[in-house]
Amino acid sequence: MTDKVIENNQVTIIGEIVSDFTYSHEVYGEGFYMVDVRVVRLSDSMDIIPLMVSERLMDVKADYKGAYIEANGQFRSYNRHEERKNKLVLSVFVREITFVDPDEVERAGSENSRTNQIYLDGFICKEPVYRKTPLGREIADLLIAVNRPYGKSDYIPCICWGRNARFASTFEVGTRCEIWGRIQSREYVKKLNEDQTERRVAYEVSVSKLELTAGDEE
Repeated sequence: MTDKVIENNQVTIIGEIVSDFTYSHEVYGEGFYMVDVRVVRLSDSMDIIPLMVSERLMDVKADYKGAYIEANGQFRSYNRHEERKNKLVLSVFVREITFVDPDEVERAGSENSRTNQIYLDGFICKEPVYRKTPLGREIADLLIAVNRPYGKSDYIPCICWGRNARFASTFEVGTRCEIWGRIQSREYVKKLNEDQTERRVAYEVSVSKLELTAGDEE
């Protein structure tokens, strides 16, 4: 059961560590820490992706800033309560991590964006939101529920473009689908009150391919 569930949420990130490790939480005596990794896009812009790493995978007290790594794991979510409501917090839960040569990262980045890949097999849990930009570009926002062991699920926001957006706009809540793409970070300004704003970062999956999946997961 566990291996089957893990297969429905697969992430590979290759990039540069750009922060220190910060403590997140502990489970059965095992500490988990957050660290940011910078991943370059094919367009030469970049994404800053948060990774959650166990202290058993690497020395979380060391300074690895500037080091390049390849991390494999799952894109996970949890709800954090703030400002009288829950906020969806996303990060890559790392299962394997290795140091890599920067030259290998450059080559991987030129090979169909191999530095940032995600595959999800889940269920539409909110009605898709389809819209057009002022220039006529089609966009659809999806929220995918991806099951994991012990009755838990991760809720992953996804964004589709063009033909994928038109296709996704027809999906009904409960529809099972497969998604391939990359994780992207996006800055926005949150209005706290009449006088204060705060710059924040949202994370979502930019969809390059999606398919309907026939049958149930069981």
